[in-house]
Amino acid sequence: MKLVVVRSGIGIPEVEPRHVDAIVAAAREAGLEVATPQSGPEEEEAVADADIAFGGLRPALYAHAHRLRWVQAVGAGVDAYLRGPFVEDDVILTSEKGLVGVHLSEQAFALLLTITRGVAMAMRNPRWDVRIAIRSRSWELLGRTAGLIGLGGTGVEIAKRAEAFGMRVIAIDPEPVEVPPEVEEAWGTEFFTDLLGQSDVVFISAPLTNETRHLFNRAAFAAMKPDSILINVSRGEIVEREALLEALAGGHLRAAGLDVSPGEPLAPDDPLWSHPQIVVTPHVAGASAVRGDRIVGRFKRNLAHFLAGEPLEGVIDKRKGY
Repeated sequence: MKLVVVRSGIGIPEVEPRHVDAIVAAAREAGLEVATPQSGPEEEEAVADADIAFGGLRPALYAHAHRLRWVQAVGAGVDAYLRGPFVEDDVILTSEKGLVGVHLSEQAFALLLTITRGVAMAMRNPRWDVRIAIRSRSWELLGRTAGLIGLGGTGVEIAKRAEAFGMRVIAIDPEPVEVPPEVEEAWGTEFFTDLLGQSDVVFISAPLTNETRHLFNRAAFAAMKPDSILINVSRGEIVEREALLEALAGGHLRAAGLDVSPGEPLAPDDPLWSHPQIVVTPHVAGASAVRGDRIVGRFKRNLAHFLAGEPLEGVIDKRKGY
């Protein structure tokens, strides 16, 4: 049995050489042949007879794979890989699904508090007299309603933090998920507009799928509670850029906090950076000093499960996209 380490599919800096070395060591200890190609052509050759791949395979590389049985992707979002024959083939795809909630939820609240406590306004206007404008725009989160779009690992962690701030938490999810105690109500996606109309803060914690792409369009923003805030830490393409700007310009939406943005990477002169009602971070919510270790741990556990013929952790339904 053979493992190939697909370096081109390791797109996050938190996976360091020492983590790749740990993956290789675990595979060899389990008796696997291991290939660590260093270039695109070498990856194409190495994946041809591999049974397992660590790192995501985009469609062009997957076309060279002939006997793959399992791909362990690096990252929670796998939309880039879900194209072509791979979606219908019986190759198992696993990811960081369920492991990234802590740091994504902390980023979500960093964005939110930067807005509600005037941090962004103070940094953009470094002078003492801005304090009156900040005080007039400041919020308490206590008693506000947080609406979660998606109740997976990230949504659950956001719910914990929202409840700790004294917020009422409601959520929607396309699946009949287990509802944590912090969530007062959880509904199917048919209640999307109902959730928007009740929420002071809407957190997007959903994957990018055919159903969620441009989910936040003009109609969605019109359905949001007046003077509410949007926070997005999942995928930028879930939000229509022009619809967001119109909602802000028209005064219906108070502000937006975006770790992910439509059309990444944003150019240095992109107006989103300096928009007075938007706080942008450059897709850094995934940053965590322990993320690489978690990825290695999941791979080791999944390798043991795979060799024993047991169910794996973090399995993606490739047709649904999550």
